[in-house]
Amino acid sequence: MDNSLSIFSLILGAGFVVQVVMFILVLMSIYSWTLILSKKKTLINANKDIKLFHQKFSASTNLEGLAYQTLKKTANQSSMAHIFSEGYQELTHTISDSNQVLIVDAERAYRIMNTTANNEVDRLDNGLSALAMVASSSPYIGLFGTVWGIMHSFIGLASVKQATIAIVAPGIAEALIATAFGLFSAIPATIAYNRLTTQVGAISNKYTAFVEQLFVMFQRQK
Repeated sequence: MDNSLSIFSLILGAGFVVQVVMFILVLMSIYSWTLILSKKKTLINANKDIKLFHQKFSASTNLEGLAYQTLKKTANQSSMAHIFSEGYQELTHTISDSNQVLIVDAERAYRIMNTTANNEVDRLDNGLSALAMVASSSPYIGLFGTVWGIMHSFIGLASVKQATIAIVAPGIAEALIATAFGLFSAIPATIAYNRLTTQVGAISNKYTAFVEQLFVMFQRQK
């Protein structure tokens, strides 16, 4: 208890610049945790959508029936449903006016599905660069606060005839708290960024595999 009160008093007793640095780092930490939780929820939903659509896709007897069901729900389409519907619409994009013959174009469908999948991956990846920025910049911001606090402490020693540990220690301890705040902000952001990037990559691979599977099936429609 006394130890926590001592740390709290050091924060309150720190210089203005060091306090501003700590405040900025607290805001960055709150922002990173908000982004981490939001992105984690998005990726969980994406994996759930992939699983559910794969079950529906495997149970479907024909592509046309699945496409009809998917296109009816354009408002709340999952990523996989969006990729499939875009590809199927492009596959059957035109009909000859003279004899009403369906013109099948698997290559165009493949390209549009890849584009749609890339857009979905970009949506999942959105915000991770900000998390990387927090992870990389927080230690340096904290270090700036520490350097500034130590410099301020040594400047204050100029007016003291005899420097002792009791005089020097509080100022250095106040300054080092800024580095602790920087690490407190950076470590979770670094771990989360690496973890979330890996998960986005795994989802991207699932989209790519699905597009390739659909391309083979579309080619058989010719």
